[in-house]
Amino acid sequence: MKIKSAIFLLSASKYSGCPSDNVSEIAFCGRSNVGKSSLINAMTGQKKLAKISQTPGKTRLLNFFVINDLFRFVDLPGFGYANVPKSVKASWQKLVEEYLTRRKNLRAVVILVDARRGLRDEEMQLIDFCGHYEIPMELTFTKIDKLKSNELRHLKNECAKSPEDDSMHYSFVSSQKNMGLIELWRRLEKRLTQ
Repeated sequence: MKIKSAIFLLSASKYSGCPSDNVSEIAFCGRSNVGKSSLINAMTGQKKLAKISQTPGKTRLLNFFVINDLFRFVDLPGFGYANVPKSVKASWQKLVEEYLTRRKNLRAVVILVDARRGLRDEEMQLIDFCGHYEIPMELTFTKIDKLKSNELRHLKNECAKSPEDDSMHYSFVSSQKNMGLIELWRRLEKRLTQ
């Protein structure tokens, strides 16, 4: 996809603060420090669209970005960061769950997983949650440039054992090296037209 424009729209601390229209949205969700902001920046070709921090857990709101004046990316708060109070974690979880279950214009969730660490309990719970609510998923392994070629081959072989269907696709990307972005864009374009 050719990106003509990508701009920050707004941040919402509550579901009621989300845009009240029918513009299609793709949400990005994953553990803190998995590279959500970096991926959004790489996919849009902008280095500073989504704020990147060296400190995990900085995304605490729903952040909306308008792409090509046609659809939106939504950066959801990360999960799994231990240095955040439980009350804050609970509020993030409620916000994310409310967004995922109530948003009629949500076309897919890009669930990011650090390729070096693989799927953990929290990712599996998110996958089960999205599956229960029939939310289409793009399971996207990030930071593949950090893997050795045999490790990446093994990861892809493991994913191939779980056949893709309309509800779940697999992608393998590196924001640093711009690897896999074209394929992920192709998948997201299909989601946006469904």
